[in-house]
Amino acid sequence: MNTQIADHPQHHHYALSVDGKSAAHIQYRMHGEDTIELVHTEVDKAYEGKGLGSQIAKFALEDARKRGLKVIPTCTYIAGWVQKHAEYADLVKH
Repeated sequence: MNTQIADHPQHHHYALSVDGKSAAHIQYRMHGEDTIELVHTEVDKAYEGKGLGSQIAKFALEDARKRGLKVIPTCTYIAGWVQKHAEYADLVKH
């Protein structure tokens, strides 16, 4: 299974593809220059249970860290993922 993840800022989402087919995405909103709100995560039913949600969540959070952004985890999946991975808690905007 060949996965690729990319940010598509013009569409305000991260997209994960498997063997060239769309499999998951995270929609986001920018708040100024320093905050990203992760609004919604979705994994295509055909790819559920394969860890793709975790892959794209980690990618989005690593991208936020690299860009020096604070994160508003509006998406319940992202909020739960951050709770399970305390190394990303410092990114959450309070």
